Amino acid sequence: MQPAREVRHTPVLLPEVLDSLDIRSGGAYIDCTVGEGGHALAVLDEPAKDTRLLGIDLDRDALETACWRLEGHGGRAVLAEGSFGDLQELATSNGFVPADGVLLDLGVSSLQLETAQRGFSFSRSGRLDMRFGASQQTTAHDLVNGETEQRLAIHIYKYGEERKSRRVARAIVAARPIETTIELAEVVSSAVGRGRRTGVHPATRTFQAIRIAVNEELQNLERGLAQAVEVLRPHEVFDDPVFQRVVRDHHQTPRRCQDFDRLRQAPL
Repeated sequence: MQPAREVRHTPVLLPEVLDSLDIRSGGAYIDCTVGEGGHALAVLDEPAKDTRLLGIDLDRDALETACWRLEGHGGRAVLAEGSFGDLQELATSNGFVPADGVLLDLGVSSLQLETAQRGFSFSRSGRLDMRFGASQQTTAHDLVNGETEQRLAIHIYKYGEERKSRRVARAIVAARPIETTIELAEVVSSAVGRGRRTGVHPATRTFQAIRIAVNEELQNLERGLAQAVEVLRPHEVFDDPVFQRVVRDHHQTPRRCQDFDRLRQAPL
């Protein structure tokens, strides 16, 4: 028997997720960000029999924990190391096409934030990394110390919505080389200033922006959503006004809108 593992990430909106997926007997479901397996375990524990689940994640540490948590479900649980940007390839190669539901829980997990050496947190000293997967080549250290000032400013403004992005980028370039999360947080905080006390650390937006850029999160999300159109089995309407608004705000071309309208024909 494997030793007990500590599970540090609590799945969010669990009842709502299960309700939206509408788990049914014999269904095939894909958790594109399986993490430590919280949502996946709940899907497989549903009363519906013979449900299968494919769990995808870039994080090997999280996959190891998910494997331990899901081992009681045997062959009904399949885990794959990879990005949801490659959803169609992973689903096809593991026999999950067509799928009855696809889940994406976006962002960074508690496990990643609390592990200093992963470099996600400005409150823990660690080398600048921020990669979701160890197989990825570009790290936060590469971006912070190698990008031009202009490109840094674009990333910080686009992905972090930081109004002082140019000032932050200028400060980062002037302070190079920057080796640790604490060093970067201090540079950014000095550039942004404390301003009004909102309870939000002044480096929050910049750290978010760098993480998104390193992992190409929005590009992978766009690819993953487009591939979900091909993977999902159309059988009922997905009708979520928040989802529709986000999609139409960020994907305005007619072709993209047609693709994402098709997504509403199956639970996502």
